[in-house]
Formats: sequence, C-alpha cells, structure tokens
Amino acid sequence: MANRPLTMNKIRQILRGHFEGRGSKQLSQLTGVARNTVKGYLRRFKETGLTYQDAEQLSDEGLSELFLGPPAPQQQNKRQEILSALLPTISKELRRKGMTQQRLWEDYIAKHPQGYRCSQFKAYLSEYLNRRSLTMHFEHKAGDKVFIDYAGKPLYITDPETGEHIPVQVFLGVLGCSQYTYMEATLTQKQEDFTGSCRRMLEYYGGVPRAVVPDNLKPAVQKGSKYSPVINETFESFAEHYGTSILPTRPRQPREKSLVEGAVKLVYQRIYIHLQNKVFFSLEGLNEAIRPLLASYNDRTLRGEESRREQFEQLERESLQPLPALPYQLMEVKISTVMKNTHICLAVDKHYYSVPHQFIGKKVKVLYNDDRVEIFYRYHRIAQHKRDRRKHKYTTSADHLAASQRYVSSWSYDYFVGEGSKISREVGDYLAALMETKPHAEQGYKSCAGILHLAKKVGNSRLILACKRASEYGIYTYPIIEDILSKNLDTLSPSEEQLDDTVLTPRHHNIRGKEYYS
Repeated sequence: MANRPLTMNKIRQILRGHFEGRGSKQLSQLTGVARNTVKGYLRRFKETGLTYQDAEQLSDEGLSELFLGPPAPQQQNKRQEILSALLPTISKELRRKGMTQQRLWEDYIAKHPQGYRCSQFKAYLSEYLNRRSLTMHFEHKAGDKVFIDYAGKPLYITDPETGEHIPVQVFLGVLGCSQYTYMEATLTQKQEDFTGSCRRMLEYYGGVPRAVVPDNLKPAVQKGSKYSPVINETFESFAEHYGTSILPTRPRQPREKSLVEGAVKLVYQRIYIHLQNKVFFSLEGLNEAIRPLLASYNDRTLRGEESRREQFEQLERESLQPLPALPYQLMEVKISTVMKNTHICLAVDKHYYSVPHQFIGKKVKVLYNDDRVEIFYRYHRIAQHKRDRRKHKYTTSADHLAASQRYVSSWSYDYFVGEGSKISREVGDYLAALMETKPHAEQGYKSCAGILHLAKKVGNSRLILACKRASEYGIYTYPIIEDILSKNLDTLSPSEEQLDDTVLTPRHHNIRGKEYYS
C-alpha cells in the first residue's frame, strides 16, 4: 500500500461498499485490491472519525490528504527565491517591443552571477507565464495593435424641443498591450462618424499603433473574408495617412477581438451605470460626461497591479509611431471616366486633373478632400494632385502625357523665344515678333514650331540668315522663311538680290521679249 497508493476512485469504491455492508473479503474481490490493503484503508478511515457523507463531500485532493497525508513542501533554495521575486518584473519587460528571453537572461545573470543558467531561467519563466496565461495576455506587443468596435447597447440624447430619446452609438478602442481604452459617442456608424472616431482615438493616445484591428464593419471592410478581406477605400486612405495597417478579424471569430469585447462588458458596468437616469440634450454634453468616467476607468488598477494608464505610460506610449503633422481629412468619392486628353473632370469644381495616358477611356475612382485629389484604378492609386478650385482650368503632370502630348503641352511664348535664342538672338527676336503680330500668342505657336523644325533641315546658320532677311522685309510668317530658304535667298547679299533684266527676261525662243510690244 505504501509503495503503490490506490487511486481516489478505488478508495471511494471501498468506502461505499463498506457502508453498504460488504465485508473486506467481498470488497477485495470487487475492487481487485488485496484484503489486507482494504482493511488498512478502512482502519485509517475509522481513525478520522468522519462519516461516509463527510467523505463523499471531499474532493480528490482532500481525500488524498486524508489517507496519504499532505504533500511534502517543496524546498526553495536561495537562487529560486531571488528569481521568483523577479519573475513579475521580468514578464512585464518581455512585453516590450523587441525584448527577448535571451536578453532578459543576460540582464539577470549580469546582476546575479550565481543565478540560473539560460535554459533553466527560460524554463522557470515559461512555467510562470503559463500559470498567468489564464488571466493575462502576453502575446500583445507594445505599440503593435489597437482593437476597435462599437458597443451593442446604445446611449441616448434627448431632443430639447420634442423630448424624443435619440439612440447614439458608442465607439471603443483598446490598445493590446496596456488595455488603455478610448470611448466616445457618435450619432451613427457611418463612414464620416467612424473615421472621425478613429482619428480622435489616435489623438487621445498621442501616437499610432502598427495595426488597427476592426470587426467587419461596413465603414472599415467592404467585403469580409477569412483570407483576403477587401478594405474600404476611405478607411484604407486613412490608414495610409497615419502609416498603419488594417487587419480585420475573420468573420464570426469574436476571440480575435476578445480584448475589445471584454472592454465593452466592463464599460457597461463602470461607465454606463453612471450615465443612467441622466438627461443629455446634445452629443457634446454626453461626451463631456463620458470623459471623466473614462479617465477613472483607465486609472483603475488591474488585478491589484498597475492601472491601464500606468501600463500605457510605462510600456506603450514610447512604442507608438508619431502622429502625422496634419490630421486626416475625410475623402469624398466619385466615379469618373478618363477623357481622350488624359484628364478627368471633378464636377464639383469643374476643374480637370491629369492621369497617366494609359488609362484613357477607363473608369476611375476619385477621392478628394479640401487639400488633395487622389485617383484610383482597381484599388491602385494612379495619380495625386493638390486640389484646385478654379473653374475650367487644368492641373497637368507632364509625366502623365504621351510623348507627343508632352511636347505640345510645353508650348508657350517663353518656350519658343527661349528655344529660338538657343540658336541665335536673331531667331529668338524673330519668333517673338511673329507671336506679337497675332491677336493671341497661341495662334503663332505652330508657325514657331515649324520655323524651329527647319533648322534640322538646313542647319542653324542658314536659318539665322533667313530670319535676318525676313526681318528686313518686315514679314513675320512661316511661309516667308520657307520661301527664302527654298530660293536660297539667304545666301545672296542685298545687292545681288536686286533682280536685273536677265533675271526678269531669261533667254528662250518662246519668250517674245519687250520689243514685241513696242
């Protein structure tokens, strides 16, 4: 009996049979336990003075101590006592971003050279974490994720004129590591209210976690999926502005956002209850009442340890990414078709914005706010411009144009004067004078382009002479330059250009000559 103690089930069978009137021989046959062993357990039970009903109410642990005695206390040596006292602090340090068990051991052994080696240190730490895992979640790294959701129960504001009770939504955000919580009331869960709540939440935290974990809300997720959810374009733009990622939970998987689910239950108990039987005539008034209650909630200690606010300040604040210089502004959305001139029209301003010429004829999605206009094709951004409210004007990026369009789009008075001056001052002056003779400078752009093109045919030197000769004539057109060059008049001096009789009356038997008319 001493070497192989009976299981508690066997002992309960023996006691039950004994109180039913069976003898030790019969009990031995029924249980397969030696008769002397049965007698020994019955004798020990009688010495306790307990009744059978008392024994039935004992747990297996209690019954074991009754027959086998309490377990021998585990002796802790000095090293184990020191490490046990350090484990709560070590486990908290492990939650810091980038912290590892190896680094923690190195810090430990530097302070306690006679302490445990690395493998034993990690074993004790793992045992401690496993004991605590039922109530604490060490998998959440500092600054890694914020979980967001709406509470199921609404709060209410009262219309001061009609007395009607209007339900409002309650938005909640919880940081994974510290459980630091944000809460506010909004009129709806629509895109504008949802995005505004997320922006104010990040401003409340004073930084940005590396991922936002929403439920499959319509303002956040356009199409839910276990493997490849489609994020709402506006919310995706919000995430890009703040340099974070969107990681929606899988459909029907509440455990993936258990932190915020738990926060909702706690908020019902510790914030909602203080708002009952109070009347609020505006959303602003309700949120004013929520703020001090939320502060008290975050200051409440967790399991007798630090409060959410203390954990946030110690572990998480420094791990958050900085907020951008400017807050996010909600983007309006419209669908447009890229015109043949590679532009789309933003109808609200009647202004035109360029897109890459490869998308001519395609339908694109235009997102815009007070500052900028972004153009997407199949969820990929293909263009971005600063918003311009001037009507019937064009905002064009040269990179968006085809080669031929890019050349024409650069035409201007200064462009042609500059290109002509690169050849010589005379050519630049001639082109300037040509454009000045037109009611509008743009009417002379093609003529200027044609004149500059002639330099590729005849060379710069001949074009310079042709422009000088045309300037002497006082004629500023493309045809006169072409005529001078085709007749080689640019190669003649002014005296040689004076036509004599031989030039006017070439010798030929079919020419009558001036004598015929005398």
